[in-house]
Amino acid sequence: MSRLAAAVHVVTTRGPEGRAGFTATAVASVSDTPPTLLVCLNRRSLSAPAFHHAGRFAVNMLTGAQEAVAQSFGGRGGLSGEQRFGVGHWQEGALGLPCLVGALAVFECRLVEARTVATHDVLVGRVEHVTLGPARESLVYLGREFRRL
Repeated sequence: MSRLAAAVHVVTTRGPEGRAGFTATAVASVSDTPPTLLVCLNRRSLSAPAFHHAGRFAVNMLTGAQEAVAQSFGGRGGLSGEQRFGVGHWQEGALGLPCLVGALAVFECRLVEARTVATHDVLVGRVEHVTLGPARESLVYLGREFRRL
């Protein structure tokens, strides 16, 4: 799978436990009517319970300049939980979710289905709000390295 190039996202939520997030490349469009995305979340992730309890999430599409955010939410640098939000500039979105300022796009979603597949939960969300950022290079992951495209 390391040979599969993929866009890099940080998926975030806010629930009773506070803010949580993780870096993801397993993100895809499911439908445009209604607009729906899917995100794959490792069930062993410390943030997994927060996503199930909150029932909503934001998919932040990263620019090439936001690699530090991807690293932080991917567990590099020793940050966890709320500490990860110290990297990058975050604001509250239309659904009250943590949204990365300057992201290529932010899709705020309501969870409509969660399905367990092997080691991951596939979260399906209906897009309720979209914020488009400036057009810039995208951050992609290929060969276990971040790259700009």
